[in-house]
Amino acid sequence: MEKCLFSSPGQAREALAAVGYITDEIAATVVHLAARLNKPILLEGPPGSGKTELAYAIAKATSTGVERLQCFEGINEEKAIGKFDEALQRLAVELRSKSAQIEWELLKQELHGLRFFSAGPLLRALQYPRRCVLLVDELDKVDQAFEAMLLELLSVWQLSIPKLGVIKAETVPFVILTSNEERRIGDPLRRRSFYLRIDHPTPQREARILRMRTPNQSAEFHRGMAGLAKALRGWSLEKPPSISEMLDLAQALEVLGEERITPEMRDILLPLLAKTEADRKKLLLRDGWASLVYDAQQYSAEAIEQ
Repeated sequence: MEKCLFSSPGQAREALAAVGYITDEIAATVVHLAARLNKPILLEGPPGSGKTELAYAIAKATSTGVERLQCFEGINEEKAIGKFDEALQRLAVELRSKSAQIEWELLKQELHGLRFFSAGPLLRALQYPRRCVLLVDELDKVDQAFEAMLLELLSVWQLSIPKLGVIKAETVPFVILTSNEERRIGDPLRRRSFYLRIDHPTPQREARILRMRTPNQSAEFHRGMAGLAKALRGWSLEKPPSISEMLDLAQALEVLGEERITPEMRDILLPLLAKTEADRKKLLLRDGWASLVYDAQQYSAEAIEQ
């Protein structure tokens, strides 16, 4: 278990950077404390700001696995915790019925055991022999009843499952809860969690991220891309670009052999940047793209390392 923990905030920051996740001192400190104190972390912020990626970076930095529960409207406990495999139960009954004598009470107990239960991500996270990362992604898509189901897990690290019984954690998972703020997460979960606000990175931090993924490009290129990211996110687009989409754009420009973005590149780059028809039309407005490129050049100065 200790191998999954960070020895200090500084070591946490260095370990995350080593696997490609650039963060600040505050976030690194929260990650360190959450690991040591067995506290979940609630990450809130806009889509594409790096919340989910932090969970995978923690797992990679600590050489462990991720159990991901992707939330969606209408999700139920079977998807989250698991359910009995009825086909396997029927097969077991058929095989046993061919024997001379059947101890029905013992068979009933066996059929309601873990052997016949198909575990979901919440239960699997409790069964790891060494600590894993449990990612409950986009928690704001579910209702408060589903939130309440999580409270037992996050309070006493166990799950009470009808017919199966109480399953206690073999190891306490490192829990990351993410929210895009479509709905306010309830106070009971907030009380049990550390809280981190994850916004889109500053141009300076985004330039560092881009440099890690496209090391062959120049510092000027990385600053220009970071400036473009800030300009695009300030344009009130329906779908502002995520960090991963800016990385895709940087890699595409590298393939094309381009060092910087110019007003003449609009039509080529629109499919990479405008992900809705409304956004495409907005960027096609007269002087719209040229204005965006100008804004990006101004913001690129903010990406210069101090």
